[in-house]
Amino acid sequence: MTLTDEAATLALGKRLADALQPGDKIALTGTLGAGKTTLARGILRGLGFTDDVPSPTFAIVQQYEPPEVRMPVAHVDFYRIEQPEEIQELGLDDILMDGAIIAEWPDRMPDAFWSDALQITLEIENDNTRQLTWVAGPAWKDRWPII
Repeated sequence: MTLTDEAATLALGKRLADALQPGDKIALTGTLGAGKTTLARGILRGLGFTDDVPSPTFAIVQQYEPPEVRMPVAHVDFYRIEQPEEIQELGLDDILMDGAIIAEWPDRMPDAFWSDALQITLEIENDNTRQLTWVAGPAWKDRWPII
């Protein structure tokens, strides 16, 4: 899928929000500047969040709760995670009980964690255009791709 500009990335995120359910995991992969946070911002906008959506690089986990969004969501950035033990402290399993996770730099987690996730890779083609590829886990069978 080709995303022609930032507006297209945000719009895809908003459509993806319509399909998001509790227990879902979305793993966003790509180099710096590829559009991971922009896509996450679109998802959060689609869930009803109207304030600024910062990158969670320094906070590691940025949580969004109702009534600001229609369901709990954690926007997670694993970029600064250095030791596997640090991941346990994040409480991701608790988040998935009634919410969803949108994760940047998911390669810091074991592959098995993402087996049922929607794994999206964004690649820069030029200043504005991004190429999006994906692997949709079983949980996404009837919900992705969203065209």
